[in-house]
Amino acid sequence: MVQAKKICNVWLLVLWFVAALVPALSHAQESPQAPPPAPAVTAPAPAAPAAAPAPQPKLDKGDTAWMLTSSALVLMMTIPGLFLFYGGLVRSKNALGTIMHSFIIVAVITIQWALWGYSLAFGPDVGGIIGSLAWFGLNGVGAEPNADYAATIPHGAFMIYQMMFAIITPALITGAFAERVKFGSFLVFIVLWATFIYDPLAHWVWGVKGWLREMGALDFAGGTVVHISSGASALVAAIMFGRRIGYGQEAMPPHNLPFSVIGAGLLWVGWFGFNAGSALAADGLATSAFVATHIATAAAALSWMAMDWIFRGKPTVLGAASGAVAGLVAITPGSGFVGPMSAIWIGIGGGVLCSIACSLKPRLGYDDSLDVVGVHGVGGTWGALATGLFASKLINPAGNDGLFFGNPGQLGTQFVSVAATWILAVVGTMILLSIVKAIMGLRVADDEERMGLDLSQHNERAYE
Repeated sequence: MVQAKKICNVWLLVLWFVAALVPALSHAQESPQAPPPAPAVTAPAPAAPAAAPAPQPKLDKGDTAWMLTSSALVLMMTIPGLFLFYGGLVRSKNALGTIMHSFIIVAVITIQWALWGYSLAFGPDVGGIIGSLAWFGLNGVGAEPNADYAATIPHGAFMIYQMMFAIITPALITGAFAERVKFGSFLVFIVLWATFIYDPLAHWVWGVKGWLREMGALDFAGGTVVHISSGASALVAAIMFGRRIGYGQEAMPPHNLPFSVIGAGLLWVGWFGFNAGSALAADGLATSAFVATHIATAAAALSWMAMDWIFRGKPTVLGAASGAVAGLVAITPGSGFVGPMSAIWIGIGGGVLCSIACSLKPRLGYDDSLDVVGVHGVGGTWGALATGLFASKLINPAGNDGLFFGNPGQLGTQFVSVAATWILAVVGTMILLSIVKAIMGLRVADDEERMGLDLSQHNERAYE
């Protein structure tokens, strides 16, 4: 007991030291330096030459190769990364059913995105709210670059990269209703959610003339579009589906924790395509996002592990893996706008806040099977707001400075984007699930739930 208390005290001292050190380091490394005094002007300056015309879009092989690689990395996040992470956390009788959710979403959203999803998200603007159907069926989306989005890669490369984001986002939600959803209802809901929530939100934040983009909201790789939207929708889904049979009365531990840790590792690696790839070029900004992503993830894994050690008595493998995912979520919106010292602070915040949020779930009474709300909803919200604190134009001149670098208005803009995302996701998901429930029902029958989704929905067993 004495030794455990000493270890806890050491961790508390380490966390205090890092927390105290980071703001100073952040300011020292990332704050703009005062410019040297200008020399005295002794003669009128010559007239400035006429501005050169904007360069024409030109394909770059290096950028194209990086973006195709990043697309594959993001796909790896869903299959096999997410399905192993989620699949290991459920009971053995639901392992295949949970894996199937992520796997089949790849097929479903691929077709939805190719037919109408991409055009709604990134097509020519309609009122700042949605894209038109001008690119329906990928009409006009080919080998030539689109200067509005990425001038050095084929338009088709940008489309396929964004498709991978559209795939993983609804897959994240499935953790909220794992072990009790009807497969047919799940398929219908996913198509509706992608069309009426993800696609408009992507246009608001990333589409040319989208209203949040025009307002100046910063979301480098999906803190609002991917993580807050999925986390907020997961909260509604968990409440509307209701608790699993036996929840709170019987233990429901992960059936294969090594699966989940392998999945978390694949998510960590794939996330470099998610965040660094969002630079849309193989350049210095991609490098900066890569570095920030890795550092924040490490800080979050350590801080969540420390929370377990302090409050639960032992450092847990699941806590370290969950902390890594929380750090990846938290750094996503700011990865292309913050420096490495700020990334440490964002990672620590993500690990601590998400750990607290997940520990409060039993007290709040909802059954979010795999903690989508606590990790993605809370982590995405913290990351989006932290971008308004730590963003620096020294890191990305195309962005903006945050509160800690002299621009408090950016934090207000980030708050608006967070609130708008929560409102759209909560209200939209409630409407869509109500429609599906009225027509098809949401949950499997009680006897089917007790049997497990593997047998009741797919007539298969993960293990003999």
